[in-house]
Amino acid sequence: MKASLLFLLACTAVLALGARADSPEEPKVLVQKVQELAQKASAMAKDAFNRVRESEAAQQARQWLSDNAELAKQRLAWLKEQLQELWKKTKAP
Repeated sequence: MKASLLFLLACTAVLALGARADSPEEPKVLVQKVQELAQKASAMAKDAFNRVRESEAAQQARQWLSDNAELAKQRLAWLKEQLQELWKKTKAP
């Protein structure tokens, strides 16, 4: 995550230099361009963070499912047996 923040700051600096090269004599326009470009860079960084977070969550979910699939099967089999026994008891008066 630190590398991503450094990347965001580097992108902002590059964009600021590009904005300054476009309008060296107009400070208000320069500030506005830098703000716009910083907002775009921030939005792109947030999008990238969200994708990483989502992929990490999906990976953790897959790992949890694979780790607990056998246990879930065992518990479902036990539950099925319990329900069958209960059903038998309710049928026999």
